[in-house]
Amino acid sequence: MPSVPLFPPSQTRSSTELSHDASNPLPTILHTPSGLAILELQGTINVPPSDVTEQGNSSGPQHTDTVDALTPTGKIVETELGRLMFPDYVEGDTDNTKWMKRAYLFVGKYQRMTGEVKKLAKPLAIIRRRQQQQQQQSKTGSMVDEAQVGEREGGDELEIVEIIKYKIIFASRPEPVGI
Repeated sequence: MPSVPLFPPSQTRSSTELSHDASNPLPTILHTPSGLAILELQGTINVPPSDVTEQGNSSGPQHTDTVDALTPTGKIVETELGRLMFPDYVEGDTDNTKWMKRAYLFVGKYQRMTGEVKKLAKPLAIIRRRQQQQQQQSKTGSMVDEAQVGEREGGDELEIVEIIKYKIIFASRPEPVGI
C-alpha cells in the first residue's frame, strides 16, 4: 500500500499570516476569531452568468476569470459571496464565546443571513501539497543532498495547513437590509 508523508503545520508562520500570504490559496472570508471554519448554507446560491461582466455591467458582483487546465471548459468564474461578520466579538477576550451565538453573512448589498458557530464533533484537517522549496529543505534549514531528493521524486508530500474545529451554520432564509 503506498504511503504519503504528512508534515505538521509550519511553526515559522501562524495561520493568520498564512491566510494573508499572496501564495495561499485558502479563502480569507472563512476566517473566524478561532481560525478557519466550514460554511454551511441551506439552499442554493444563484450567481449571474459570466457573460454579464463581459458586457461591462459593473452593478453586479465582481467576477474574476481564471484559466484552469483541469476543467473541461478551461474556465473558472470566481464570485465573491459576501462579507462575514461577528457582531459580538470582542478582540482580546479569548474566554468569551458569546460571539459564537450570532454571525452575519452579507450577500450583495441587500441581503443578510444570520447564523451561528457550532463546534464540530470531529475536527477536520486542511492539507495541501508541500511547496518544492519546502520539500528540499531539512529541519535544520540546510539543503538535502540530491540523492535524497531523487528518491522522493514522483511521490507527493503533504502538510497540514490548519485544523478546523468549527462550522458556521446559516439555516434561515436571507433577510432584506438597506444600505
